[in-house]
Amino acid sequence: MARYTGPKTKISRIFGEPITGNGKWLTKNSNPPGMHGAARKRKSLGEYALQLREKQKAKYTYGVLEKQFRNTFTEASRRKGVTGENLIKLLEARLDNTVYRMGIAPSRQAARQLVSHKHITVNNQVVNIPSYSLNPGDIIGLKDKSADNTSITGNLRPKNPKFNWIEWSEGSMKGTFITYPERESVPENIKEQLIVELYSK
Repeated sequence: MARYTGPKTKISRIFGEPITGNGKWLTKNSNPPGMHGAARKRKSLGEYALQLREKQKAKYTYGVLEKQFRNTFTEASRRKGVTGENLIKLLEARLDNTVYRMGIAPSRQAARQLVSHKHITVNNQVVNIPSYSLNPGDIIGLKDKSADNTSITGNLRPKNPKFNWIEWSEGSMKGTFITYPERESVPENIKEQLIVELYSK
C-alpha cells in the first residue's frame, strides 16, 4: 500500500509545525517549501483550503491514507457524540499510534514498522495490522522474543504521564489501552471541526 516516504521536514515546513515527529530542523529553516521560500507572495487561504489543509495535517500526523481516513470519519459520524472528537478518539485508538504513545517506539513510523514486522501483541495474540482499532481494556505488549531484542528495547522511553488513557509497564513489557482519550488530553494541534465541515459539503 502506498505510503509517504519523502522528506519529513518538508511536510513539517508546509504546516509550520513538527507534525511528523522531530521538529529540530524547523529552527534552521521554517520557511514553506518551494524555490522562493519566504519571499514568495502567498494568498490568504479560503474556507475550503483551510478545511483541506486541516485534513491533510491529520492524515500526515497519524500516517493514514485517504481511503482509511474517510472510513475512519464515517465510523466517527456513526457513533454517539461529537463527530470531530470521535474522529480523534478513533485515530488515537489505532495500534501503531498506541505503541508510539506507550513509548515502545520513538515515532509513529517506527511503531508502524514494529507492528508490521510482528513484534507487537494484542491480548497475547500477534497483530501485524497498524490500523487495528483497539478497544478499552485491550492489553498491548512485545512478543517474548522481541522483548529480548536490544535493538527494540533500546528505543524504549518513559510513557508521558499526560497520556492517562494508557498504561505501560517496562518490567512486564505490557500495557493497557484503558479508554478512549478526551479531546483536551490529545496534544496534536488539529482543528477537527474543519474536517467535519469539509466532509459535510
